[in-house]
Amino acid sequence: MSLEFHGRMQDAISAIYRNDSRRVLATLVRLLGDFDLAEEALQDAFVAASEQWPRDGLPNNPSAWLVSTGRFKIIDRLRRRARFDSLLGELATSLNENVPDPGDMSDLELADDRLRLIFTCCHPALSPDAQVALTLREVCGLTTEEIAHAFLTSPSTVAQRIVRAKTKIRDAQIPYEVPTGHELAERLEVVNQVVYLVFNEGYTASIGPDLTRVKMSEEAIHLGRLLVDLLPDPETRGLLALMLLHDSRREERTSDTGDFVLLPDQDRSKWNRDRIDEGLSHVQEALSSGVLGPYTLQAAIAAAHAVAPSAESTDWDRIAELYDHLVDLDHSPVVALNRAAAVAMRDGPQVGLALIDDILATGDLDEYHLAHSVKADLLRRLGKTREARVSYQRALDLAQQEPERRFLSRRLAETEHTTPR
Repeated sequence: MSLEFHGRMQDAISAIYRNDSRRVLATLVRLLGDFDLAEEALQDAFVAASEQWPRDGLPNNPSAWLVSTGRFKIIDRLRRRARFDSLLGELATSLNENVPDPGDMSDLELADDRLRLIFTCCHPALSPDAQVALTLREVCGLTTEEIAHAFLTSPSTVAQRIVRAKTKIRDAQIPYEVPTGHELAERLEVVNQVVYLVFNEGYTASIGPDLTRVKMSEEAIHLGRLLVDLLPDPETRGLLALMLLHDSRREERTSDTGDFVLLPDQDRSKWNRDRIDEGLSHVQEALSSGVLGPYTLQAAIAAAHAVAPSAESTDWDRIAELYDHLVDLDHSPVVALNRAAAVAMRDGPQVGLALIDDILATGDLDEYHLAHSVKADLLRRLGKTREARVSYQRALDLAQQEPERRFLSRRLAETEHTTPR
C-alpha cells in the first residue's frame, strides 16, 4: 500500500468523521442507551476504521459499518470490565440480545435517529439552557468553547450544563424516542428553537476561519423537513421557510477569496432559486394559517428580501412593519437591534442610530460584536467617522470569526482615510 493511497484514505475517513459522525453517534446513543458509552463507541469505531479501511477499502455503507463496529467494540469492552463488575456483564448481554445488526440499517434510519436524539436532548425534564447546550454538543458536535461563545457564557458553565443533562437523562431513564400526541406539540417549540440555533451556527459560524459550516446548515434544514412531515405545525413550517430563504444566499455571502459580502452587494441572480421557491411556498402556507409566530414573521422578512430584484427595490416599509410585529412577540435585544437596522433603512440612519443607542444603553448587547458593527455603519453613513472608528474597533475586538474580522478591519481602515467630522 503506497503512502499516497494511505493518505487519501485517511483524508476520506476524516471527511466522514466531519460529515457523518453525529449521525453515527445518534444511532449509537439509541442502541446503547448512554451518551458516554456511545461516545466511547464512536471513537473506537473510527480507530478501527483508520486501521482497517486503508487495508480493506471503504465499506459500501460507511456509517452503518461504524455503528455496527462501535456497538460490538463497546460490548467487548463491557465484557472485559465484567471481571470486576458483574453488572457490566449483564449490560453487555442485554446490548447484544434482540438487536438487529446495525450494519443492515439504511441511511434513512440513521438520519431519523438524529431527530430522536434531538427530542431526547430537548426533554422537559432538562432546563432550557441544558437542552440547547446538549443538542449543540451531541447532535451537532460543537465544542464547549463554540457553544459558550454563541451564548456569551463561559466554557466551564456550558460543560457543567452538559454533564448535568447527561446525568439527568441517565438517572431519569429518559427514552430515546420521538414523543406522540400532545407531548409532541408541547415539546416542538423547544425543538424548533434548537434546530434554528443549529442552522445559525452553520449559516454564520460563531468562531473560526470560515463564515459558514455548510453541513450543519444542511442538517438543520433536513431536520426541519422531518419536523414538518412529522407535525405540519405553522411555526415549524415558518422555521423551515426561514432556513431555506436564508440558505438560498449562502454562496453569495462570501467572495472567491472567502471575504464577507454584505446583502446589498450580493449578486442576486446567483441566489439559489430552488431554495427560494421552496421557502416561499412554505412561508405562504404558514402565513395563510393565521398563526403568526416569530419564525413565520422572520420568514416573511426573508421573503421580502428574496423577491426584491435589487437592494434598492427592497420593500423596507414591509420589513419594518413585520419587525414591529416581531418585537411584540420576541422581546430579545437582538430582535430589537435588527428592527433598528430596518428602521434605519426606511427612515434614515439618524433614526436608527437613536434606537441602537437606546439598546446599547441597557448593556444587554455590550459584548455582541454585531451591535457595535451596525452602530459603526450608521455613524459612517452619517459622516461621523471618528465615532465610527471607535465602534468598528469595539466590534473588531469582540468578533472571533475570521471573515467578519477581515471585513471590520477593512471598514476600520477606510474610516482612517476619511476626514473626521
